Amino acid sequence: MEYNNLYIEEENQIATITIDRPKKLNALNKATIAELHEAFKELEADKETKVIIITGSGEKAFVAGADISEFADFSEKEGGKLASKGQELLFDFVANLSTPVIAAVNGFALGGGLELAMACHFRVASDNARMGLPEVSLGVIPGYGGTQRLPELVGKGKAMELIMTAGMLDAQKALDCGLVNYVVPQEELLPLCEKLAGKISNNSSVAIKQAIKAVNAGYSYDKDGYAVEIDAFGACFGTNDFKEGTSAFLEKRKANFPGS
Repeated sequence: MEYNNLYIEEENQIATITIDRPKKLNALNKATIAELHEAFKELEADKETKVIIITGSGEKAFVAGADISEFADFSEKEGGKLASKGQELLFDFVANLSTPVIAAVNGFALGGGLELAMACHFRVASDNARMGLPEVSLGVIPGYGGTQRLPELVGKGKAMELIMTAGMLDAQKALDCGLVNYVVPQEELLPLCEKLAGKISNNSSVAIKQAIKAVNAGYSYDKDGYAVEIDAFGACFGTNDFKEGTSAFLEKRKANFPGS
């Protein structure tokens, strides 16, 4: 598929999606959300893709927010549909992807941009990154999962403060409160993400899929995370990856996982 608002680069079983709307600081509009859905769907179906990295073009912004001009005159019903469709197409879709997704936060990640980063499985930030959910300053609240995922990552009290003040965190403060895993200079951002992706890709993609499912279940109101873990653990025993992993360990060699 051809994309107008992003591009994909693939190397060593790692796919990098770059949101490319530099004049809008990579802000998310409907078209970009739709393209991101298709890009993630395409890469999820590609068995050669072991890890996905997502970042923004340029050095100023990962995603500076949603494109406010698209919904400034929406009704209550239209606003609800906007949030519902966005979560379905992109934010929940990414969070539940079985292929690991790393957010390379290379500048501003505000509003929908931070919500996208939080939907990823973990985050690495450049030292110039700034993160926040400023929606209440516009008379609205985060609608793409921000009120749920931010407390999961930084705790309820800190999330309440950030949402209610519409404040921003610099990269170091984001690291200190657990919002991001690492902070590095801009030029080291993608190399570190690629290094982490390389470590992930050496492991069993089948086991990683089950681990993502089990961890996510622990944050779902309608699932028993421990029960999901037990089922996922048991399922691993029926895979070729388990046979290969245990055989390699006993034979003192490096595993060559078939991914099945």
